[in-house]
Amino acid sequence: MNESELDRALRETFTGSDAERRVVVRQAMDLADSGQAAQDRGAPLTVEEVVENLQDAPDERVANRWNWWMGALEVAYGGYEAFQVRRYEK
Repeated sequence: MNESELDRALRETFTGSDAERRVVVRQAMDLADSGQAAQDRGAPLTVEEVVENLQDAPDERVANRWNWWMGALEVAYGGYEAFQVRRYEK
């Protein structure tokens, strides 16, 4: 999966701050690099698939949409909680 293509697609499709989008891109790249999604679903993760799945989510913001999808994958397969976006408290 191409990181810059994913960033552009998310920026053009969903609302959210630049920082929010960057962390979603980072988490998506980590998920793709882990091979977990490919193993569970039988196909590698693509930019198109990420956008399509995030479009199904009920919230507007990109990080909330990402977490909604990760929650669905967690229920279906397990092991996706680590890829959710979390707020870091200083």
